[in-house]
Amino acid sequence: MATEMAQPDAEGIDGVRMTWNAWPRTKVEASKCVIPIASSIHLIRPHTDLPTLPYVPLRCKTCTAVLNPFARVDFQALIWICPFCFQRNHFPQHYSGISETNVPGELYPQFTTIQYTLPSQNPQSFNPNPQNPLPESSVSPIYLFVLDTCMLEEELEFAKSALKRAIDMLPDNAMVGFISYGTQVQVHELGFSDMSKVYVFRGSKELSKDQVLDQLGLGSAGGRRTGGGPGMQKGGGQIGVPNLGVTRFLLPASECEYTLNSLLDELSTDQWPVPQGNRALRCTGVALSVAAGLLGACVAGTGARIMALVGGPCTEGPGTIVSKDLSEPVRSHKDLHKDAAPFFKKAVHFYEELAKQLVSQGHVLDVFASALDQVGVAEMKVAIEKTGGLVVLAESFGHSVFKDSFKQIFEYGEQSLGLSFNGTLEINCSKDIKIQGIIGPCTSLDKKGPAVSSTVTGEGNTTAWKLCGLDKNTCLTVFFDVSSSEKSDPSGNINPQLYIQFLTSYQSPDGQTKLRVTTVTRRWVDAAVSNEELVQGFDQETAAVVVARLASYKMEMEEDFDATRWLDRNLIRLCSKFGDYRKDEPSSFTLNPSFSLFPQFMFHLRRSQFLQVFNNSPDETAYFRMLLNREGISNAAVMIQPTLTAFSFNSLPFPALLDVASIAADRILLLDAYFSVVVFHGMTIAQWRNMGYQDQPEHQAFAQLLQVPHDEAQAIIRERFPVPRLVVCDQHGSQARFLLVKLNPSATYNNANEMAAGSDVIFTDDVSLQVFFEHLQRLAVQSS
Repeated sequence: MATEMAQPDAEGIDGVRMTWNAWPRTKVEASKCVIPIASSIHLIRPHTDLPTLPYVPLRCKTCTAVLNPFARVDFQALIWICPFCFQRNHFPQHYSGISETNVPGELYPQFTTIQYTLPSQNPQSFNPNPQNPLPESSVSPIYLFVLDTCMLEEELEFAKSALKRAIDMLPDNAMVGFISYGTQVQVHELGFSDMSKVYVFRGSKELSKDQVLDQLGLGSAGGRRTGGGPGMQKGGGQIGVPNLGVTRFLLPASECEYTLNSLLDELSTDQWPVPQGNRALRCTGVALSVAAGLLGACVAGTGARIMALVGGPCTEGPGTIVSKDLSEPVRSHKDLHKDAAPFFKKAVHFYEELAKQLVSQGHVLDVFASALDQVGVAEMKVAIEKTGGLVVLAESFGHSVFKDSFKQIFEYGEQSLGLSFNGTLEINCSKDIKIQGIIGPCTSLDKKGPAVSSTVTGEGNTTAWKLCGLDKNTCLTVFFDVSSSEKSDPSGNINPQLYIQFLTSYQSPDGQTKLRVTTVTRRWVDAAVSNEELVQGFDQETAAVVVARLASYKMEMEEDFDATRWLDRNLIRLCSKFGDYRKDEPSSFTLNPSFSLFPQFMFHLRRSQFLQVFNNSPDETAYFRMLLNREGISNAAVMIQPTLTAFSFNSLPFPALLDVASIAADRILLLDAYFSVVVFHGMTIAQWRNMGYQDQPEHQAFAQLLQVPHDEAQAIIRERFPVPRLVVCDQHGSQARFLLVKLNPSATYNNANEMAAGSDVIFTDDVSLQVFFEHLQRLAVQSS
């Protein structure tokens, strides 16, 4: 088990990967391991072997953990012993027929992950946080579209056609609402079909939730009801919601499709005059406040999404990120570092408050930003992440990155993202394990307990988290502490196994309430006696991703945090601890295969867009980090260290080194850098293509060679959300930079005379991987 990278599905049915698969028993030994003990979990990833049970799970009466294959069962006495708290629990009467040859599904040893469909009568009995009631089963998805109209006519047409296509793809019972905004906010009353009826809000004024409701006629005077009570109606397969707001502003797609399409046809760009040298007045903050208030009045506690299509920066009202004067640029990383961005902190505070409101209502904010300049994703990040929203950043609403990504959200069947709502995650652990927190798209529910660590990383101080929105790709990183300072129990009763249980309850795309239970076990090891088991259990791919997420988090949370220095120090400590070498002899240094790829990951992480913010806007950096924090390990590893495949006449496609030496004149390279997919043609290949050889019958092999990388690129693009940017370029062309920036600069202008013919050089002062390794070896073997 040198590395799990070679395994086709390293996560298996559980969707869990850990940095260390054998855990040091004491806090001191854990700190010596350098890489934190952390687990990545794919919460609701589909799996062919995952069983779904149609009944209520059995819970331990002391710690509320769910019955699982690791529980000890006494079939004679009909008792099961909880592996977490050792409580003896009696099986209920309807389990009386169980025996060693007739066990229920949740006790099958291969079903360490199992799913329960919860009945609608009493969904709260399985909710780890009763203050946030789960929705009833079989409810409809709710989409509130928010469209920016301060853009060019052509851009608005692209956005409108994407919305029309989306509405057409929605299931008939999906509830739809529509808000447009520019200098002012227009809430469209779709239920008033005789004519276009619009409620207008001033964009310059900060509105309280009650002011929004009063103006919409949904305040207390208008008889507002806030979701979930006995006054709810259930007719025609529709969600139980109060009549007043829903029949006016949120309608089933089947009823309002014609009205909405007509409304979009008539919608024009914002008519407010924009003086010369000024930006358009755009009130994104007020529009999102109004949207949150409308959903809060109509469907609080029921899963709903605000889908905002934003075409530029907010310049009016709360959430403003830049002044109206075009001579003042939008804030850069340098401005943020120097505290020279006057609007930033106020805008972030506004979105933090909006996030709290949306989380309390159980609603999601999705942002689709398409503009050549920044739109404020860096400020909105807190609201998007805390609600589990989706984010797509593109240059235009006509670009495939936006169009194809937006379409993918509404796909059903195999291509579906599996968008789910109102999730709650609860974690149970063995006695000596504490939870520091989670990095990823969730919010702490502040549920205290003995498993809460005093050290906080990410969303901490809790054992339960809220996920307003989650999908089949949503992945969280949980950081753990080992609390024991003793190596052994004086009584000698040491359990060599530790247990962790993840309980995820959520409203699935088909409207049912489900509970997924994943219980995993790992071994405790005494690292003071031997490192061997610890070393064999190290997952270097997971470790690289966890370190990347932690470094990105620290860069945002800690002022003047030097990420490169922190990475280097930790890598040197790790190699000193687990490398084999003779002191002060760099040439004697070797790394166990379990660690051999890790330094390479760190080399590419140091140069990645997550740490190097130069040449990236704050919006781009926020976008990259949000996706790094929510994607699975294999996808996140590609973000850090892209994959390179070479295509040539002489051989089958093969993985090439991520090095400038892989460039050859007679070769096509396919780079998958996650956010972009690059098809790069060598010089000779490009010349042959320009001469049209591929169109000649005798050169069919060449035509095929040109086509195969494009087919591979399309296969990658189809599998991914957001859709990556496709770049097709030639050696020495301007777009070749998309490839060159990701390659190890083993050939630079300093040693260009050593190059092979047809290869390339990179004009950089960055050190190469080889020089990086040499420095690492020298520092790792130094006597401390």
